[in-house]
Parts: sequence; C-alpha cells; structure tokens
Amino acid sequence: MSAQQGIVREWHEELGWGVIDAPTVPGGCWAHFSALEMPGYRVLSAGQRVTFVAEAGEQDGFAYRAVSVRPN
Repeated sequence: MSAQQGIVREWHEELGWGVIDAPTVPGGCWAHFSALEMPGYRVLSAGQRVTFVAEAGEQDGFAYRAVSVRPN
C-alpha cells in the first residue's frame, strides 16, 4: 500500500504497540513502535494523526500491520 492518512485509535505505551484507523484498513491497522519514524522515544497518542504505510498480514487479530508510521 502507498502512504495514507490515519488516526491512532489506541496506543499501549507499556507494550509498544497500538492501532491506527483509516478507510483503507477496515478493522484497523496494528502498529509496533519499531515502525515509528521519529527521533527519541517512539510513542503515539490516541487521536493523533499519522501518515503510514501498511501491508496485509495477520497480526494479533488485525488484517493489516504498519511497516512505516510518521506523526503529522
């Protein structure tokens, strides 16, 4: 998939993962902190807007997982 806009539904800072919602990823897109492209401590917040690239692939019950995430 190409880069798209999304909104962070939830982020579990202590576990290092969360879910991004966008029309192109029905049910949400699983995201791990290792996919975050940002300096320093990598964490997101619920409601935050992001640009992300996802791939189809089962991950913790989600049909999509993020391979790249950048905060807007």
